[in-house]
Amino acid sequence: MPHHLITAALPYANGPVHIGHLAGAYLPADVYVRYLRAMGEDVVFICGSDEHGVPITLRARKEGVSPQQVVDKYHGIIRQSFADFGISFDIYDRTSSPIHHETASDFFKTLFGKGEFTEESSEQYYDEEAGLFLADRYITGTCPNCGNTNAYGDQCEKCGKSLSPRELINPHSQLSGKPPVLRQTKHWYLPLDRYQREWLEKWIDGHRDDWKPNVFGQCKSWLDQGLQPRAVTRDLDWGVPVPLPDSKGKVLYVWFDAPIGYISATKALFRQRGDANGWEKYWKSKDARLVHFIGKDNIVFHCIIFPAMLHAHGGYVLPENVPANEFLNLEGDKISTSRNWAVWLHEYLQDFPGKQDVLRYALCATAPETKDNDFTWKDFQARNNSELVAILGNFVNRTLVLTAKYYNGKVPAAHALSDEDRACLEAIQAAPGKLGDLIRRYKFREALFELMNLARLGNKYLADNEPWKKQATDPQRVETILHVSLRITAALARLMEPFLPFTSEKLHGMLNLVHAKWTAAWDETLLPVGHQLGEAGLLFEKIEDPAIETQVARLQASKAANEAASAAAPAVSPQKAPTSFDDFQKMDIRIGTILAAERVPKTEKLLKLTVDTGIDQRTVVSGIAAHYDPEKIVGQQVTILVNLEPRKIKGIESQGMILMAENAKGELAFLQPTKAVENGGTIS
Repeated sequence: MPHHLITAALPYANGPVHIGHLAGAYLPADVYVRYLRAMGEDVVFICGSDEHGVPITLRARKEGVSPQQVVDKYHGIIRQSFADFGISFDIYDRTSSPIHHETASDFFKTLFGKGEFTEESSEQYYDEEAGLFLADRYITGTCPNCGNTNAYGDQCEKCGKSLSPRELINPHSQLSGKPPVLRQTKHWYLPLDRYQREWLEKWIDGHRDDWKPNVFGQCKSWLDQGLQPRAVTRDLDWGVPVPLPDSKGKVLYVWFDAPIGYISATKALFRQRGDANGWEKYWKSKDARLVHFIGKDNIVFHCIIFPAMLHAHGGYVLPENVPANEFLNLEGDKISTSRNWAVWLHEYLQDFPGKQDVLRYALCATAPETKDNDFTWKDFQARNNSELVAILGNFVNRTLVLTAKYYNGKVPAAHALSDEDRACLEAIQAAPGKLGDLIRRYKFREALFELMNLARLGNKYLADNEPWKKQATDPQRVETILHVSLRITAALARLMEPFLPFTSEKLHGMLNLVHAKWTAAWDETLLPVGHQLGEAGLLFEKIEDPAIETQVARLQASKAANEAASAAAPAVSPQKAPTSFDDFQKMDIRIGTILAAERVPKTEKLLKLTVDTGIDQRTVVSGIAAHYDPEKIVGQQVTILVNLEPRKIKGIESQGMILMAENAKGELAFLQPTKAVENGGTIS
């Protein structure tokens, strides 16, 4: 028997979880695991909070608390949200736990001892006042692509471009506000380029036909660009310390330590079960079967980097599949935690208590399995009212109410079967295999549709046969109709459990039914003739317009608040940290004239300028293309910092910086003298 190890992406413990998280990784993983359990297979379901990395230290600094306090708070909120929605992890652990630190350290030491890492020294930005090397997110400056003056050292959030800190223009530290300096630091790297040549590319190509096209395609794109060595350590004071001498102030990079959390959580699970070595059969045996459920932003880490780590270590199985989903949008816009454009799981249950399965149903029905999809509150309402209430709930309720009315709640016998009766029984018999095949192929939307088709079949069967009209004239036919309807109901109770576990439990109670194996969903012995049913009740209730209007209004209020905050932004930016007169005197600022201007190819914001500085004629790349047409600024006098260290921007060496004024709307204007000044005139 295979040993199924199913993981769901470790959510980052710097905020609560929303419907995008649930739809992307956790709901499909739970459906899959519940199905495997129903089949009687050996499976463990692993997850936990990812609690290291720079965003957590930034939030802690912003809130004036310790990183541990941040992760303790959100670990509890996230764990409770998953429990509330029936995500049935065998363990929900955390990467700040001692067992994780121990496991991650041992993993690193094994790779280090085998000589897998390369060791490189490089220059990185250092804050002399804070006494720390700066993580990318602790550095801000001007984006070379769009001119945004508040771009981070890893990405500009205005234009979306990925950056490195040394690409920023005029970088400064978020800790002290001062310009950082470059200092030598040593780190260890995973040689992904070597692994690509030796085995990794061939291994990934072997999954061309069984991985989702979106997953394989993203992997192929990374491989086609050529993998590069990736640092596994960084200079930071929050995380798993590097377990080597002379490495004080260095921790394992969060991308390296987080996936090891799957291993440490499995270890923790089996320690709890009193079987300290039991975890190994799920990670190291030939019968182990590893599947990762993630969102598309995690594909490279689970399909390329973590398999490379496992292979380099030796002894571990590699993932059989990584059925990543795309992104879920909300009301036509991207979900954004910073803009509060989200539906938070813990808030949903405050507004819709007891309706976990309604959200599970709506999210599974619109799951972004192969492309981004959109959640709307109107669709949520329609799926509840038109499908769960009008089809599934209506069929079940009428079947149970009529059985209670005519037979005191006891299962009647079937008599002579019509072709329609046989067709229904054949559909019941085929349903477990049909749904199971789709679930095993990670086609959860289709499987849910087939489940509802069975409910549609029952609803139509009952409506077409109208037993309430035949009871007086053909009681045996009514017994057969309700017998068949109850068989469909019992099958639905069993087969809905992976998707709608709370409703399944409720329906099992109404049927007075014990939980059976998946394959027994069609078996007539589930509800033998004379079996006493429980009390009938409603499975679902209509959601009225005011409840939906409240949710839409809340989102619109968030949008309005963000727009108002943007409009009310201060007209001037706050004063920067003080600088010394000597530092100011180092800047050589002069008047120059633009002699030529042209757009930089493949950019939207950059112009290549030729400027007469009075000293020479030089090239300057400036992010002003969104504000000025190149042909209209030839002859324009400008203010230029001429002794700025030259740097390459888009392959062009830029020798200086044009100084601009910027208003609250982000509009730029040249700084120029009020009367003509010869080129080379100094500003002091």
